[in-house]
Amino acid sequence: MSQLVTIFGGSGFVGRYIARRLASEGWRVRVACRRPNEAMHVKPSGVVGQVEPVLCNVRDDDSVRAVMQGADAVVNCVGTFDARGANNFEAVQVEGAERIARISAEEGIGGMVHISAIGADTQSDSDYSRTKAEGETAVLGHQPDAVILRPSLVFGTEDRFFNSFATMARFSMVLPIVGGQTRFQPVHVDDLAQAAVMGVTGEAEPGVYEIGGPDVMTFREMMYTMLAAIQRRRLVITMPFWMARIMAAMFAFGGMITGGLFTPPLTPDQVRGLGHDNVVADGARTLADLGVAPVDVGSVVPEYLWRFRPSGQYAAIKNSAKNLWA
Repeated sequence: MSQLVTIFGGSGFVGRYIARRLASEGWRVRVACRRPNEAMHVKPSGVVGQVEPVLCNVRDDDSVRAVMQGADAVVNCVGTFDARGANNFEAVQVEGAERIARISAEEGIGGMVHISAIGADTQSDSDYSRTKAEGETAVLGHQPDAVILRPSLVFGTEDRFFNSFATMARFSMVLPIVGGQTRFQPVHVDDLAQAAVMGVTGEAEPGVYEIGGPDVMTFREMMYTMLAAIQRRRLVITMPFWMARIMAAMFAFGGMITGGLFTPPLTPDQVRGLGHDNVVADGARTLADLGVAPVDVGSVVPEYLWRFRPSGQYAAIKNSAKNLWA
């Protein structure tokens, strides 16, 4: 019988790519998520019955243990940007990560891959980055041979980064950003998934890997790359951090008084995080140590941002037609 892997958060952006790659290698995949009825999109990642969404709450021991029964490996992709509510930073990225690692060890599951983030630091002024680091420590306390992957900004067809700003560019002549000179090392989601699969299959040595793409880009440079892909001209304005902090505080207050009905487009914690570069550290183990050659942003984003162009999928035909009159 083929081996079984449980992927916590396997229906999300990163998790679905890991599920697809593992299914293609013959693994049975159990996708543990909060809303399995909304995760049917993962089932076609394999043959009939190979990939199955199952209900799981990472805040509950019994729920986590149930979805691990019979598993040979575990991948934790669960993360959050929510500083409040039941599924906040502490509950998901620290306590949830610890629970998954502890119970997988109790169940005798030796292989574990944990998705963290570049910038994870227990001394960080960002709660997101601090709890990511505390989650890593908790995982290694129970699974010392775990493979921990720290990606920079992850991009791909379903990402919430380039797609969000491209949507904004359709309706606004101005793109306001925070931390225009902050550097990132964007990595394609499938390159990250390949690294995770190598952790599951034992091809990657235990330890921490920082996962970045081939290019280091500032936030502003990424915006211009996106604009080139969607063939639009927009004014990119970098807000000063003091202004961003005021706006984020106002957004947070709006979210609080509406009981969570209003989703803040910018949070105080995100502003703090944008004050730090998000690139692979010198001396860190990387995709190169895994033999993975990452793809660059410019070769991928036009493949999925074309729908934001003024002429959509007909942009190339329209540009070609212009040459007939030259």
